[in-house]
Amino acid sequence: MSAHTNARFAADVYGQRLERAVELMRAAHLDALLITPGPDLRYLVGSDAESFERLTCLVITADGATPSIIVPKLELAALDGSAAGELGLRILDWVDGVDPYQLVRSTLHAGSRIAVADAMPALHLIPLAEQTTGLPSSATPVLRQSRMIKDEAEIDALRRAGAAIDRVHARMGEFLRAGRTEAEVYADIEAAIVEEGHTEAEFVIVGSGPNGAIPHHLFSDRVIEQGDVVVIDIGGPVTPGYYSDSTRTYVLGEPRKQVAERMALLEAAQAAAVAAVRPGVTAESIDAAARTVLADAGLGDAFVHRTGHGIGLSVHEEPYIVAGNDLVLEPGMAFSIEPGIYFPGQWGARIEDIVVVTEDGVESMNQRPHGLTVL
Repeated sequence: MSAHTNARFAADVYGQRLERAVELMRAAHLDALLITPGPDLRYLVGSDAESFERLTCLVITADGATPSIIVPKLELAALDGSAAGELGLRILDWVDGVDPYQLVRSTLHAGSRIAVADAMPALHLIPLAEQTTGLPSSATPVLRQSRMIKDEAEIDALRRAGAAIDRVHARMGEFLRAGRTEAEVYADIEAAIVEEGHTEAEFVIVGSGPNGAIPHHLFSDRVIEQGDVVVIDIGGPVTPGYYSDSTRTYVLGEPRKQVAERMALLEAAQAAAVAAVRPGVTAESIDAAARTVLADAGLGDAFVHRTGHGIGLSVHEEPYIVAGNDLVLEPGMAFSIEPGIYFPGQWGARIEDIVVVTEDGVESMNQRPHGLTVL
């Protein structure tokens, strides 16, 4: 069962989102959106229904008709915590032996141009395509603008998530010691993430020594040694499902000169990117702000990934802070700023904050010190 069940905003928030979805659908010359369980369904109606072999699907049509939810009768309880009832959505339940794809078709006009949620499994996408007008388009371009621009309630949830993960980083001295394995530290951090206010731990990266040079290393049985540089990248959701994601880099004992110097450059790169955030600039310009600092210092090849990703009901969503993305930033956009440097077989480091674009600049969701923390 999802960890976010029965946690949502007031019903009118979802009503406004549904109205906005209709407006965006019409602008995109689409007739219907088909949304199966996942972040889009949670965004639109506050439902944490899960995707199984039996179809659950929200149908929104551009003609302004009341949206419908096709749902297996045995899964009706999954809608109890959603806003569906308060919004008066039409519930079309079905039992085994009934073709749910025909039910979807019954809500659509002949020849409807449809778009589907990216999270829709192929086992539903293929029969839906057969029942409607062929392979549909993606709903992401339709919903991306709404989901990228966070409202004040969403930003407050991101603040709470940021403060909760900051409290976990503040406790790192309890967990991170020479002689312990990465797996042991992982287990302690995982528990602390829940203790400090998250509904669950979505991910925990403990990259010590050479493992820190692997950006998506999780944990291993490696014993952490005195002098190791350790990358800790952690996050999880807070009610109603908005994520934290924060990385800090630690060292056990006084760092070597080279480590300290390179970490200072990384801190400067991350600070430059944060300082560059404001409305009207492009996503790629934020990436360039971080990358230029490191490249000028001869560390450009050590920075092997984008500078950031959007965050909200998904850990990774739009906007992506990467070269080539000329999207213009607007107030309410939320994303990570996380440059890193990696030296294979030796060590690595990353610094990550979640930030939100404000009317005149930027607000960071994370307040822990950014430099190399000596334990």
